[in-house]
Amino acid sequence: MIYLELFLTFFKIGAFTFGGGYAMLPLIQAEVTAHGWIDYGSLIDFIAVSESTPGPFAINISTYVGTEVGGVFGAFASTLGVVLPSFIIILIVAKCFERFKNSKAVKGCMSGLKPAVIGMILAAAVSIGKTVFVPNGATLSVFSDVSFYIELVIFAVCLILVFKKVHPILIICLSAVVGVAAGYLPI
Repeated sequence: MIYLELFLTFFKIGAFTFGGGYAMLPLIQAEVTAHGWIDYGSLIDFIAVSESTPGPFAINISTYVGTEVGGVFGAFASTLGVVLPSFIIILIVAKCFERFKNSKAVKGCMSGLKPAVIGMILAAAVSIGKTVFVPNGATLSVFSDVSFYIELVIFAVCLILVFKKVHPILIICLSAVVGVAAGYLPI
């Protein structure tokens, strides 16, 4: 029964989120933690791995969660669930788009979805940021933890590199190396 539950949950995530993998984060977070499949800390780790491995983020995260919960068949069920709605919608849109592309309703829908998607991505970034930078809550003790400053420096350097248009693969590799090196520091 877990396979059907994984499929239906990720089908819902795939069907009701627009804007790609990052826009799915709030719904993924709500669903997998509500089902008790994965704790929030593990989800953050899965997000990091999903982002740094090849392939679309939504497929990677659904596959990781499915594997954790139901093994290989769980991975298949959750991955199929997250992909199938987009596949169906794209088939329908491709068939009908030429007929409706100048429709005021379609244009209005698209202009309404764009800011909503940005808001969802920002909400996910804030939620993940809180977990990474202040996992035990925002208290003054955060400032006495060396790992907070290491994470802050990695984040700042990555932001600078992104704005300097350094290739994302290089940024991911560099941040992984710095993170591993920081893990060996005698703190």
